[in-house]
Amino acid sequence: MFYDAELRFLQSALEKYRLQTLLLDPTAPPDHRMDLGLRKQLGASIDYSTTLYRSLALCVENTIYKLTDQFLCSYLFLRLPETQPSSILLIGPYFETEWSRERLMEQSEKNGIQPQQFHHMERYYSSVPAFPTEAFLLSLVHTFAEVTWGSSDNFTLLNVNQERPGILAAITHPVPGIFPEDTEHAMLEMEKRYAVENELMQIVSQGLSHKAEVAMAAFSPTAFERRAVEPIRDLKNYCIIMNTLLRKAAENGGVHPIYLDKVSSSFAHKIEQISSTEGLHSLMGEMLRSYCRLVRKNSTRSYSSPVQKAIVRIEANLNMELSLKILADSQNISASYLSGLFKKETGQTITEYINEKRIKLAQHLLRTSHLQIQTVAQHCGIPDVNYFSKVFKKYVGKTPKEYRKETALQK
Repeated sequence: MFYDAELRFLQSALEKYRLQTLLLDPTAPPDHRMDLGLRKQLGASIDYSTTLYRSLALCVENTIYKLTDQFLCSYLFLRLPETQPSSILLIGPYFETEWSRERLMEQSEKNGIQPQQFHHMERYYSSVPAFPTEAFLLSLVHTFAEVTWGSSDNFTLLNVNQERPGILAAITHPVPGIFPEDTEHAMLEMEKRYAVENELMQIVSQGLSHKAEVAMAAFSPTAFERRAVEPIRDLKNYCIIMNTLLRKAAENGGVHPIYLDKVSSSFAHKIEQISSTEGLHSLMGEMLRSYCRLVRKNSTRSYSSPVQKAIVRIEANLNMELSLKILADSQNISASYLSGLFKKETGQTITEYINEKRIKLAQHLLRTSHLQIQTVAQHCGIPDVNYFSKVFKKYVGKTPKEYRKETALQK
C-alpha cells in the first residue's frame, strides 16, 4: 500500500497512549479484541455482530466513523483503500471523559451488571485510555486520512450515534459470576501496566524528560485500582506511587540518595498539601521533570567509585573546608591517585570542580536572597570575601556586587 509508512506511524503514535489499533475483515467472524474482550467476559458475544460488526459492515471509503457504545467506549474506524481482502482500521476503545466511580456504578446498573461484578468492571474501565481533549486524536486520524484520500475535501466524519441512532442494540444480560477473580484480561492489563512503569523508569534513569512526558501520558491514574472513595485521595495515592517510582529510577540513573531524599521528601509534602485534582496533575508533570533534571545534573553512574564518592562529598559540603587531601583521606587513598582519576573522568581538576560548584551556589544565593556578600561567601566555603570576589569574577566575568545588580534588574 502506498500509505504503509503513514499507517505504521499512526499505529505507533496511538500505541504511546495505550490506544489499540486493529485491522479487521468485516466479513470474518467477530474479533473479541475489538473491545478488549469486554463483551466476551460479559457473556454478551452476540452484541459484537449486532452493534460493532454491524457498523463495520456499513463502512464505505472516504468516511471516518465514530461510534460510542452502551459502555461509553468510543471507537473510530475507516475502510482502508487498496487492501485485499478489504480491511477496516479500528481505533479504540477510548473514553471521551475521565470517568468517576459513581458514573461507572450508574452505567453498570443500566447495563445489568451485578454489584458483585462491579470490581471487575472497574478494572476493565481502568485499562481503557481517556482523551478528554479529543481534538488531538482526531487530528492524527484526519492527517492520516488526508494521505490516504488526497485531501480533507475528499472525506467526511460521520457520528454513528447521531446519524444512525438505531444502530445500537440492547446487549444480552450478562451471565452472573462470569468473571473469575483472575481473568486473562486482568493479567494482560497488569502486565501492560508494569511494562509502562519499567519503560518510564528506564527513561527517567537516563534523564530524558522529552521521552518521559510521552511515556507518562500512557501512565494514567486510572491504571491503578481505585481503593479510596474520594477521587482526590486516589489521585494522591497515585502521586505517592509515582514519587517512589521516579525516585528509584533516578537512583538507578546514578543519583546519590543524598540528593534524592531532599527532592522526594519535598514532593511527599507537596502531595498532601494540594487539594485539587488539577493541582495534583500539574504536580505529576513537575515531579517527572524534576527527577529527569536531577539525573542530568547529578548522575555519577559513568564515574568510578572513588570519583563518585568525592563528588558526593563535595556537593554535600560546599560550605566546609575541602581539599584534595581531605577528599583522598576520607577514602583512604592517595591524593595523587584521586587527582589523576578525577581529572581523567571529569575533565577537571578537583579544585576547578569545587570552585565551579561553589560559584554556581553563589550565583543562586545572589539571585534569590538578600544575604550580604560576606555571608554568601561563607555559605560557599570561601570565608575570605576578597578571594571569593576574585574567584567569582574569574568564572562569571563580573564581581558579586555587579552580578547581583544586573540580575535584580532582569527580574
